[in-house]
Amino acid sequence: MKIKPRSSVLAVLSTVLTGATLLTIPALALSGQTVAVKVGQPANAETQRANERVQLRVEKRTPAYWRVTFDNPPFNIFGPETIPQMEKVVAEIEADPHLRVVVFDSAVPGFFLTHYNFTPPLSESTSLPAGRTGLHPLPDMLVRISKAPVVSIALIRGRATGVGSELALASDMRFASREKAILSQWEVGAGFVPGGGPMARLPRLMGRGRALEVLLGSDDIDGDLAEEYGYVNRSFPDAKLDAFVDALATRISGFDRQAIADTKRLVDYASLPTDPEIGAGWDAFITAVQRPIAQKNIGKLMGIGLQTDPDVEARLGHYTETLAGK
Repeated sequence: MKIKPRSSVLAVLSTVLTGATLLTIPALALSGQTVAVKVGQPANAETQRANERVQLRVEKRTPAYWRVTFDNPPFNIFGPETIPQMEKVVAEIEADPHLRVVVFDSAVPGFFLTHYNFTPPLSESTSLPAGRTGLHPLPDMLVRISKAPVVSIALIRGRATGVGSELALASDMRFASREKAILSQWEVGAGFVPGGGPMARLPRLMGRGRALEVLLGSDDIDGDLAEEYGYVNRSFPDAKLDAFVDALATRISGFDRQAIADTKRLVDYASLPTDPEIGAGWDAFITAVQRPIAQKNIGKLMGIGLQTDPDVEARLGHYTETLAGK
């Protein structure tokens, strides 16, 4: 058994950069490092546009069964501009007394949910107020999804990199396309630490050795190997994935809500990491991403097309490996 040769880059959804002119902007605004990327207007205007663009859609198929669909083309990048929209959805999931099941999926071909947005200044992330758990909003929302009295299912078709992997891990169940799913925690390969809690969650799912292989190898994992390792519940031929997830979600949504919530709560006691474990990962990420090696590597990736070039985003494992010192 070996991890397929590919990898990923961090975690959280992003601004789509378009246009033809070159503008030098900070990669996470770290220590003044700059990289050239294609944009059509100043970064602050681009961030404002991203804040206004709807990146998540909620389809209430029945009062008991919702679909939450990420729709931020071309790569479903997640960033500080996504957090208010995601927070609103998570709060609705927690508050609705009729909801029993929520499925997370994607409308963007090839991408479930990818890495964090490296364009905005780091302060746009660190200045956000803490969430209900006292954690930063991103780990806060992931913890709340895990603990909600609602069953959460990740339907993974395409790349689940960084934040996408971390959302899948925070969900109660994960089902993947055999041909099209790619999961990864690529961060160590770029010189920093994952921030959304995979160090706390992965060992509980697959054991210490395999968790370290995923985290430290920073390579891409296809649907079959993800199933074998316990990264996902099951992988299916792509043509059968939607029907299975829909049938399971529909079945569970017809059961008694209190019985679902009580059973899930008791499983949570036996399986979930504590909030401080998750918070420690975010703190380590913020510290690590400011280190010179991380700044250098992010700059290199941005320079070759991270967040702009489809080949870089689709083969992030390959491009992350080029950063390794020989």
